[in-house]
Amino acid sequence: MEQLIQLQHLRKSFGKHPVLRDVNLTVSRGEIVGLIGPSGSGKTTVIKTMLGMEQADSGTTRVLNTTMPNRALLSQIGYMAQSDALYNRLSARENLAFFGRMKGVGGAALKEEIAHVSQVVGLTDALDQRTTGFSGGMKRRLSLAIALLGDPELLILDEPTVGIDPALRRQIWHELAQLRDRGHSVLITTHVMDEAEHTDRVALLLHGDIIALAPPQVLEKQYQVPTIEDVFLKAERED
Repeated sequence: MEQLIQLQHLRKSFGKHPVLRDVNLTVSRGEIVGLIGPSGSGKTTVIKTMLGMEQADSGTTRVLNTTMPNRALLSQIGYMAQSDALYNRLSARENLAFFGRMKGVGGAALKEEIAHVSQVVGLTDALDQRTTGFSGGMKRRLSLAIALLGDPELLILDEPTVGIDPALRRQIWHELAQLRDRGHSVLITTHVMDEAEHTDRVALLLHGDIIALAPPQVLEKQYQVPTIEDVFLKAERED
């Protein structure tokens, strides 16, 4: 199966502190991979190094069959960072239009996409409000909507559901599942362990290494526990 993300022997230290020791990870076409781990385990560093925002000390990174970093490729990826990068003087609609045009979407297609992604994240009624007045959760939703613009074949989402209520979280996961079923791929980091149950494979990052990468049900059987949260807790104790 075609692999849209290939990380091999990725290493990254900040000063004398190793964050990524030997990370190997793949994401195939048409699957959702959840990257989970405790705070400070290096999940965001994996993503930033993968996209060329941080320089790896060693190892190789290929995204969409292209060796990274490659700035031109970024427009083909739906990326949602852990911190929101929005234009607060603009409305939500204006932010979406700006980023949509940057992704090469325009005209009637852009109008339709804005309507669709704002509905997915529950912001339809707030489209014409300036984002300076948005709550943290609303900003996260708008950032996710921006990542969804352009129907990218690869989504990389760093903690996308922080501050989002359970009903909307379920709607977002429904949308991600539909994207996967159409052959798109998703790499998502999350602290919400029950969300990992919705993924096709879970990558467990501890102490700079991915110590497990398998479907949730396989990991639960392997660790002899009923949930991914229990897998996480047991793996942390044993590591």
